[in-house]
Formats: sequence, structure tokens, C-alpha cells
Amino acid sequence: MSTGQFPIAATLPQGAEDDATITGGRGQRLRRRPWRAPALFGGGIIVLLLVLVAVFAPWIAPAGPNRSFDNGLSAYGQPLGPLSNGFLLGTDSQARDVLSRLIYGARISLFVAVVANALSMAASLLIGVLAGYLRGAVETVLMRFTDLMMSLPSLLLAMALILIYQPGLAVVIVAIALVNWTYLARVVYGEVVSLREREFVEAARAVGVSPPGIMWRHIAPHLRNLSLVYFALNASQIILTEAALSFLGVGVQPPAPSWGNMIADAQQAYLSAPWLLLCPSACIIVTIVGFNLLGDGLQAVLEG
Repeated sequence: MSTGQFPIAATLPQGAEDDATITGGRGQRLRRRPWRAPALFGGGIIVLLLVLVAVFAPWIAPAGPNRSFDNGLSAYGQPLGPLSNGFLLGTDSQARDVLSRLIYGARISLFVAVVANALSMAASLLIGVLAGYLRGAVETVLMRFTDLMMSLPSLLLAMALILIYQPGLAVVIVAIALVNWTYLARVVYGEVVSLREREFVEAARAVGVSPPGIMWRHIAPHLRNLSLVYFALNASQIILTEAALSFLGVGVQPPAPSWGNMIADAQQAYLSAPWLLLCPSACIIVTIVGFNLLGDGLQAVLEG
């Protein structure tokens, strides 16, 4: 699911006039019973397990991610298969434990997803709120810039930004954030255009509340549900983008155990050692499914 196809809609209950109304009513009753949204429950379990694996990686991984074992290759110098010599998922071509690298790879993927997501959301909310509330020349400049960024292929743009500098984790995070803010900015802009004409905003304006105060205290709280849904859905897109960049050699650099560069390394032996390709691919698929289920479940619950 790409960010351009996220089914994000307004999450305000009908007739909501203030923050108290937003947190009440049917949406509040559903939030007290999240198990009534199977997608939220299933996605939450998957994401929670991934977070626990990433946080406790040093304690649950059988070995360090870059440790090569003397008994990690066959007599012919080939990787060992699953359940061989005590290696649950086998070894790679450099005699490293595949399971350990997958566990530490979860740490990298989730770190990129959280940090890049936070940066892109901050840019989206800032641009969308400013353009939607201030209108005029500010709206024209910001929205035309957003349209320009949306017209560019995000993966190629991220690659170009990374290649300008030396590829690395920090550069990858910034590049992904810079190409993943446009869709949410458009959605936020549409919401703010609607909210700025509501009675509670006009009342705040009439009593002399400054524009920054109105945007922060009266409009921003109405975007919380939208932001939560988008954060979960966009995390899957960011993880996929990071894996693609690492697979192409411009993302997280070896020997760091990124799922993307593990798939790239597996190309050399995908016929003789298919587990090297299947294991990181399965991790990426499960993670994407988990975050998508979480986002869909959050949307169902928050919309009521």
C-alpha cells in the first residue's frame, strides 16, 4: 500500500465543536474496547512483538550480528542450512548467524521508521496547517511546492539525495523523511481549510486569539486522530523504502544488518541457499502487514 493510496478520511465525529466532543461519544466507547477491531488487535500484536525484539535484541539474539563462526560454513565453504550446527535459521556466506542478523535488522528498520516518520510528519503538519489557515500567497507557495514534490518519483529522489552525501543511516533517515511528507501535507491542508471556518475558530478569532494560538490550541488538536492513523500506515512505506534503498546499495551500509542488504547479499546464492532470501523477505512482509493492520484498525476505531 503506497502513501498515495492511504484511505485516510476526517476523523471528527459529526457535530464536533471542541476537543471535549472529539474525545467523547461513540469513538470513546470503541477506544475502550479495541478488541472489537480485529485489525487493530492483530496489527498491534505484530508491532508490539517487533518492538520487543528490537529493544531486547542484545539479550535474545544468539550471537552478535557480525560475528563469523568457525563452524558456520560447510566443508565446501557453503552457508549452512536451517537447524544445522545449532544455527536455527542457518548461516550466510560469511558464516554469520542469520537469526541474529534478522533480529538486529528489526532494530534498524524500526528506528528508521520511527525517526523518519516523525520528521516527515512534522514537515507535513507544519506545511499543511500554515497553508490551510493563512491562505493567500503562503497557501499558493506551499501547495505548489507540495505538488512539485508529489510529481517526483520518491525512490529516485531519495537515491539522488543520498548519493549527494555519503550513504549512511542518518542520511537515509533524512532522505526518506524529505520524500514522504507530501501526501499527509495535502490531507492536513484540506482538513484545516474546513476547520478554519468552524464556529469555535471564528469565536477564538473574535476574542483576539493570535493566528499561532488558534493553529496550536484550536486546530492542531483536531488533527490528532489523522496523525495517529497516518503514522502507522506510513511506517510500513518507510520500512519498504529503507529496504529498497539498502538493497540497491545506497541505504544502510554493510556490515550493518539491514533486511534490504541481507536480500542483496542473498542474490549470489539464492538457488543453493534460498533461506538467505526468504528470511529477510518474510520479515519485511510481516512488518508491513503489521503496520498496515494497525493503521486500518486505528482508523476504524477512531472514526467509530
